[in-house]
Amino acid sequence: MTVKLELLVDRLSNSGDGVAQYEGRAVFLAGALPGERVLAEVGEAGKTLRGDVLQLLTLSPSRRPPPCSLADRCGGCDWMHLQEEAQLQHKQEIVLSSLEHLGGVDRGSYELLPTVKSTESLGYRRRAVLHPVNGALGFHGRATHERVEVPRCPALTKPLADFPAVLAKRLGANTLKELEEVRLLECEGRVAVSLHFKAQLRPRHREAIQLALRDGLIDGAILQPGDGKGQAELVGNPVLEEDGVLHRPDGFAQANVAVNRRLVQAAVELLELRPADRVLELYAGNGNFTFRIAPSVTQVLAVESASLSVALAQQAILKSGVGNVRLVQGDSSSIADGLVREGARFEKLLVDPPRSGAPGVARWAAGLLAERVVYVACDPTSLARDAKELSARGFRPLALQVFDLFPQTHHVEALMVFNR
Repeated sequence: MTVKLELLVDRLSNSGDGVAQYEGRAVFLAGALPGERVLAEVGEAGKTLRGDVLQLLTLSPSRRPPPCSLADRCGGCDWMHLQEEAQLQHKQEIVLSSLEHLGGVDRGSYELLPTVKSTESLGYRRRAVLHPVNGALGFHGRATHERVEVPRCPALTKPLADFPAVLAKRLGANTLKELEEVRLLECEGRVAVSLHFKAQLRPRHREAIQLALRDGLIDGAILQPGDGKGQAELVGNPVLEEDGVLHRPDGFAQANVAVNRRLVQAAVELLELRPADRVLELYAGNGNFTFRIAPSVTQVLAVESASLSVALAQQAILKSGVGNVRLVQGDSSSIADGLVREGARFEKLLVDPPRSGAPGVARWAAGLLAERVVYVACDPTSLARDAKELSARGFRPLALQVFDLFPQTHHVEALMVFNR
């Protein structure tokens, strides 16, 4: 059952939706902005109320025409209708509010460092996951698994912006039908792709990608057959290097290179590294932070569960000759608990967890007698929960910095440092 209501939007939620109040309950409104009065059709959605905006009765001064014609249908960029400066303000407020209301961390208890803005509001994304749609390639639609054809994406870096249409034409309709998804990665002008097929690889798949390689469209590719249908095949050189870190299109890499560099620099500075320090790095990936930490300390123990990430980090170690990094493949939580039981000691702890956060971080930090914890967060709610636990274990929040890794979206990255 739904009802039509006139509502006043008062804030933006962690998920990027506008939030209004109705009979003491929050109503989540996709696309609505604070200060706007809207007519919406509202209904129950599990334990929450959600509304579809039927009419904007009063517009926010921060609303603007989206800089992409597909913004109302494509699910890639959910804040394109919000001016960039307002995006930054709301992202910072979402993080501060989460820490305050969910984590019990008072805003005045730590230093708020200046938010790091992306140098490019568009054309910054160096990676993407595309899906076949009607003989073309595109993204999932907004709040749906339906697919939207995207011949050109202005959020992608210059070498990738026209890539969806160009690659779809190169692969051809028959090959596209046999694909689950296509992953793109660009590093310093070089491009690699990972093609994930539904079933076994066929000669025409290899032929199409060899042509793309010969034409200079790509530098390398990974052909991934469906589950149980054979081994992945590497064509050309799909391993790309940037700042001493190795990447593949079927692995993880931060999407915004310029802001990621600032993030890594800030994390290293906030660790306040000393030559005698031993550093435990959990959720280490393929070495985004590892290789910047290593030159300043005695030892880095880097823990990561993804075998591909560990293999790439191993290759980077061999290539660079770094001798004080030890890589361990495994679950960060289990290994950290094991280190605590063994009585291991680390002066510094860096965690860069997924959206679910690092629920054991306070226990690990206390058990390892860490002096300082630097927490890299991609989810404000998880950060707030873990900050609360750290505070309860005697770790005082020193500073917080917000990083705009994902302009035009509600996604936000934050860096927080704690001292014992």
